[in-house]
Amino acid sequence: MDYVNLGRTGLRVSRVCLGMMSYGKHESRPWTLDEEGAEPILRRAAEGGITFYDTADVYNGGESEVLTGRLLPKLFGMREEYVVATKVNGRTMPGENGQGLSRKHIMASIDASLQRLGMDYVDLYQIHRFDQHTPVEETMDALHDVVKAGKARYLGASSMWAWQFAKAQAAASTAFVSMQNHYNLIYREEEREMIPQCVDQGVGVIPWSPLARGLLTGNRTRAGEKLTTRAQTDAFAEMIYTPEVDFDVVERADEVASERGVSTAQVALAWLLHRPGVTAPIVGATKLEHLEDALAAEQLSLSDAEIERLEERYVPHAVAGHQ
Repeated sequence: MDYVNLGRTGLRVSRVCLGMMSYGKHESRPWTLDEEGAEPILRRAAEGGITFYDTADVYNGGESEVLTGRLLPKLFGMREEYVVATKVNGRTMPGENGQGLSRKHIMASIDASLQRLGMDYVDLYQIHRFDQHTPVEETMDALHDVVKAGKARYLGASSMWAWQFAKAQAAASTAFVSMQNHYNLIYREEEREMIPQCVDQGVGVIPWSPLARGLLTGNRTRAGEKLTTRAQTDAFAEMIYTPEVDFDVVERADEVASERGVSTAQVALAWLLHRPGVTAPIVGATKLEHLEDALAAEQLSLSDAEIERLEERYVPHAVAGHQ
């Protein structure tokens, strides 16, 4: 496993981040794993050199944070060996102030997240989308105070328009060091503005959905058949992907993978790891083989010709993931 700095910070992270949304059993996601099911996967991740773990306060009713806080101390000798990222914005509390990026909600949410995690601080505290109903100056001042209080070491953002990100950075006393955006082989619209902006400003890119919610692993067919529980219950995927054009890219990835004797998931992740600005894709894993694919992809080198072949069938998409 290789390690890199997150953006222009001194924080070292593994080139693969394990997404924790899959863990913490909850009725909202029937494919999630309980602690017994998750522990072997996290143990293999730690053995494979993954030190970077991403969760959110809204994942599985908070159970993802609870499980993250229970399992990671079992796998590492001390807290400083691993990096934990979580997020704030979504509804986690009742009432008019139970969501969003107001000072009131941010201050309540960081304390609630730390309690669920059983930690004194998180390494990366991220806004989970932009809040158009709160002045950005209020949000950035509150986040600055979270850092100054020692409850977070760094700040990050998630999918938004590039102009919104620039506006937030301009208002910041403590700037965002990372952008968690929607980026994969079949959705590359972030290459237009957001990723060049991040590269120029030294902001680390940690893409979500690097395998297009399983589309790049074969969990759906061109004919529309859904082959896994997640695919059968994932309405969000139906909103953000366009199968009639996406499968041209999936099939090309299948061809390259077959020629290399590896899985399509490995090729898709390796392509992302070759992209400018990308620090660490956030990979989900509900089976050990999913994790093994991610670990293998981190070591897989693609030729310029293979990258060109993977990219040549792409067609522009409508912006998806943060509108």
